Amino acid sequence: MTAETAPDTRGPAQCPAVPGAVLDGPVSHAISRVARLHRIVAGRLLRELGLHPGQEFLMMHLWDNGAVRQSELIKAVGLDPSTVTKMLQRLEQSGHVRRRPDPADRRASLVEATEASCGLLVQVRAAWGELERQTLEGLDKAERAELGRLLGKVEGSLCTAVAGGATECGPAC
Repeated sequence: MTAETAPDTRGPAQCPAVPGAVLDGPVSHAISRVARLHRIVAGRLLRELGLHPGQEFLMMHLWDNGAVRQSELIKAVGLDPSTVTKMLQRLEQSGHVRRRPDPADRRASLVEATEASCGLLVQVRAAWGELERQTLEGLDKAERAELGRLLGKVEGSLCTAVAGGATECGPAC
């Protein structure tokens, strides 16, 4: 097969050729690329707020749920305990969270968002709005709705694969 007769395995003009090893998984490859780029843009927006990627998810959980045990927070965000501990240390140093002993179980710690983090909530909401705008730029209203619907189905399939149907892995499952 010559270069002229070989199938074109490239995506859109700005994207590099798809590696041959992923020819049986072009959608998975595309999702992987999009997820990486999405996280880069999110990281840039969060950095302007003094946050590291992932910290916003801890804060979102605290803003929505109030004080929770650190073990519950670890489970809710699905991250390694040492990663969450490091994130909480940074958030505590910046004044966004406080940890205190759980009065019901002194061995456990409660984590809560501080009043000082209320301004951060507004900024995180705005950053996620900007991330949404940049992510969906170029899609019309119907395409946006369809993309959301399809991603929900994909997430449900992956959730089932990860959890094996035994536990839930997020609100979309």
